[in-house]
Amino acid sequence: MSNRSSLSEFLLLAFADTQDLQLLHFSLFLGIYLAALLGNSLIITAVACDHRLHTPMYFFLLNLSLLDLGTISTTVPKSMANSLWDTRAISYTGCVAQMFLFLFLLGGEYCLLTVMAYECYVAICTPLHYSTLMDSRACVKMAAAAWASGFLHALLHTANTFSIPLCQGNTVDQVFCEIPHILKLSCSDSYFREIWLLMVSAFLFFGCFIFIVVSYVQIFTVVLKIPSEQGRHKAFSMCLPHLTVVSLFVSTAFFAYLKPPSLSSPALDLVVAVLYSVLPPTLNPLIYSMRNKELKDVLRKLIQRILGQQQ
Repeated sequence: MSNRSSLSEFLLLAFADTQDLQLLHFSLFLGIYLAALLGNSLIITAVACDHRLHTPMYFFLLNLSLLDLGTISTTVPKSMANSLWDTRAISYTGCVAQMFLFLFLLGGEYCLLTVMAYECYVAICTPLHYSTLMDSRACVKMAAAAWASGFLHALLHTANTFSIPLCQGNTVDQVFCEIPHILKLSCSDSYFREIWLLMVSAFLFFGCFIFIVVSYVQIFTVVLKIPSEQGRHKAFSMCLPHLTVVSLFVSTAFFAYLKPPSLSSPALDLVVAVLYSVLPPTLNPLIYSMRNKELKDVLRKLIQRILGQQQ
């Protein structure tokens, strides 16, 4: 990458100016990070160890928890370390790796949420074909496609972004290395390739979004026709957690990347970055476990087993 010889590090945006506020930020984010680690780890362990959860829905949920763990671990620990040691620096290599991993995991998560919308559609709209369309081989292929799509998306963007000459310093107006803020450091006539690539990504993003919306329109059309209230409640319980997670993910990402330039400011960009990079991985385990009785029962037994072993 051509910028490697001229830049050895970047300076990230600090959460606060004073040491006391930086320590407060460290403590707050440490609590959030540990909560995300605990929640997602419990779901991964529960799905992996309990045979009752060896179904397509929980297989995709396990993959979602893995992606959530990776996403929050890519940005939050470095931010906490900078606050603790009162520094803003991240190495050039660290910035490249952070951007690649964040894009990889975030893109993979969005593709997986699209796959999970399809799983909900099949389960409710074509239940007689569910076992055929959602056999183990098909589920593994769809999950692998989601991970591979995220990897390809990240590889193209990261390679292209860091091949553009950077001649506007090394100060990044964000708490982690993110494409729009790295592009602000580029020479004025050198970023058109990345703009075209961003447009292609936006087209694919909206394609997945439309697929999810159409799937849920058909799902709700079928659910509302179910005669029994118990049947409707069961169907809604199956899909509402996923719809909530999608809404949280899409709304924060939409606002982060599509907000008008007039609304852009370092403080607002910082808040939005926290919303879409920290909030979903932390809340997703809670959202899925709150309305899922089967998962709650397994998690309760798992926690009791862990506490029993410690005693």
